[in-house]
Amino acid sequence: MYAFSFCNPTRIEFGAQKEQRIGEYMKEYGVKKALLVYGSERIKQSGLYDTVVGSLKACGIECVALGGIKSNPVLSKVNEGIDLAKQSGVDSILSVGGGSCLDSAKAIAAGAKYDGDVWDFFTGKATIGAALPIFDIMTLAATGSEMNRGSVITNEATKQKYSVQSPFWFPKVSVISPELQATVSDDYLVYSAADIIAHSIEAYFTAKIHPEIISMQVESNIKTVIKTTEILLANPQDHDARGDFAWAATMALNGLTHVGVHAFNFPNHTIEHAMSAVCNVPHGAGLSVVMPAWMTWYKDQNLPQFERFAREIFGLSDAEAGIAALKAWFDKIGTPTTLAQLNIVGDVLEEVIDVAAQNAQARGMEKMYNQQTIRDIFALAK
Repeated sequence: MYAFSFCNPTRIEFGAQKEQRIGEYMKEYGVKKALLVYGSERIKQSGLYDTVVGSLKACGIECVALGGIKSNPVLSKVNEGIDLAKQSGVDSILSVGGGSCLDSAKAIAAGAKYDGDVWDFFTGKATIGAALPIFDIMTLAATGSEMNRGSVITNEATKQKYSVQSPFWFPKVSVISPELQATVSDDYLVYSAADIIAHSIEAYFTAKIHPEIISMQVESNIKTVIKTTEILLANPQDHDARGDFAWAATMALNGLTHVGVHAFNFPNHTIEHAMSAVCNVPHGAGLSVVMPAWMTWYKDQNLPQFERFAREIFGLSDAEAGIAALKAWFDKIGTPTTLAQLNIVGDVLEEVIDVAAQNAQARGMEKMYNQQTIRDIFALAK
């Protein structure tokens, strides 16, 4: 196990109806006025919006709202939120939604304390030195953003989808109420499953040092996702399965599965970010296309771990059989596995390849993931 330092300051409030206490949780941190960031109007139709606003008011917390956050969150909406946060003088940000809302909330929280362009943080021109405190209520399990310090934003003008991390972006309190996630559509359930698995395998396959205990944790996470996805497709109201699925999403990217791990990268995300930036495909749908192709291309560089994956996840002995089993499972649950299913072909594919190569260069991965390499990987996804 490689030497490490570990700290995760986020407080998780997990369980039914915990969203009703969000005002109490935020009051503990001295919040007086919050910017409520959310996505679609469904939270108003479901009554969640009124529940949240009522809880804040009961605790003496004013609320200013910003709706309309999209999947694959965009810079223009973040800038709108920053302007609103500054003009209204809020002292905190509350995200109610999925990872897109929370990633936007994090960027807004930093931008509200910065006089320059928030995109400076994503391009490395500036370092985050402060941010408003962040709180969230998760309505979709996928990104793990509720217990980590990362944010991913798309600059729609440049078609750059970049991620950045900051210790100022750990949420103070994250509410995970599985019941709130029971209305997630089948499409977004399976896209989320692919996203969680992608978070789980990046270091698992690419790290030079990957301790046995961490491999076991990753495998447990993946098996949980596979099992609970199938249960939830059959019965969306199974709250036990919903809770396990939600916690698997959190565990996949809260740092615990990277403890003692060394020298790894995120090639599947680097490539997929180009797909969703150029074509606005759902992130998880893009990942379910990239993963089997990338695994096939990469497997010989870490064959023992791929054989372990096949054995531990699917009870198979051959690396290629394990990859085929994962792809077959993606097909079974209905998330895409080919570029044609996402209509990424011809000139559009060439643009995606160009942007993916730029992403790799921005992450210092250009030696392995140049245009030709990425083209070769995509050739396995047709």
